[in-house]
Amino acid sequence: MVGAGDVAARAMRFLPAGVRVVVVVRRPEAATAWRERGAKVLIADLDDRRSLCRLAGLAPWVWMLAPPPAEGTEDPRSRRLAAALARCGRRPRRLVYVGTSGIYGDRGGAWVRESDPPRPQTARGKRRLAAEHRWRGFARRLGVRLTILRAPGIYAEDRLPLERLRRGWPVPREPVWTNHIHADDLARALWLATFRGASLRAYHVVDQSELTLSEFYERLAETFDLPAPPRLPLAEALAAVPSATASFMRESRRLRSERLRRELRLRLRHPTVEGVLAALAAHGK
Repeated sequence: MVGAGDVAARAMRFLPAGVRVVVVVRRPEAATAWRERGAKVLIADLDDRRSLCRLAGLAPWVWMLAPPPAEGTEDPRSRRLAAALARCGRRPRRLVYVGTSGIYGDRGGAWVRESDPPRPQTARGKRRLAAEHRWRGFARRLGVRLTILRAPGIYAEDRLPLERLRRGWPVPREPVWTNHIHADDLARALWLATFRGASLRAYHVVDQSELTLSEFYERLAETFDLPAPPRLPLAEALAAVPSATASFMRESRRLRSERLRRELRLRLRHPTVEGVLAALAAHGK
C-alpha cells in the first residue's frame, strides 16, 4: 500500500487470509499504528526518489492511493514510484490506482460513464489525469495488470465536512450534483479490484445517492443540529468560499456505476448518504 491514509487503514479490516501487507509510510512515527494492524512497514517518501529504491520487487500486488502534490498539472509522485517499481526484473503483476472523478470536469449535471472522455478543468483534475496516463503507460510497457478506481467525495461517520457548516459557508442555489462513496465501501472495492478488476479498465466507485450539493449540506446540518447553510446564486457562493472549495462547487456531474456492480460485484454496505445520516440521527450521532 502506497498512501497510508484512512482508506488504507480501513482496507486492513478486510484482509484476506494469507495476504501479507507492506505499507509505505512517510513518517517513522506512523509505523507503530500500522504494525499494530498487522502490516510490515517501509519508510519511504514519494517526493524523494532515492528513498524508493527498496520498493522494487517487494510485492506482486501494489495499491497506489497517494495523491499528487498540491501544485502543477503533473504527478511526479506517480512518476517516481513507477520508475522505482520498473527497476527490478521482478515487477508487480497487479496494480490498483485510486484516482478521482475530477478528471471529468463540469458536465452540467449530466450522467457520466467511465468510457466518456476526460475534460479536467482544474489543475487538480489535470494532475489526476496525468497520473492515470502514467500508470497506463507503465502497465502497457511492462505487462502489469492495472485497474483504476475513480472515487468521488469520500465520507464516513467520522469524516464529515461539519466545519464548513460551522463556518456558515454558503451553498449554490442552482443544482450542483455531487457524488459520494463511504470510505469502507471504497476499501472493499480495493480488494475486489485486485481480484476481479479488468486490466486497463476504470471503475466509478460511487454509491446510489442522488443529492445536489445544497441538499447534502442541508441534510447534514439537520442531522447534527447545525444551522442550514445559506443558499446563494452560484457566482455569489463561489466568491464567499476558499478557492479550493469553489473548485468543487463549479463541477456538477452524476456518475454511472454499472461496472462496479456487474464486474467488481460490489454490494454496497452504505448505499446512500441519507441512510448513513439517518442511522447517525437514530443513535444520537
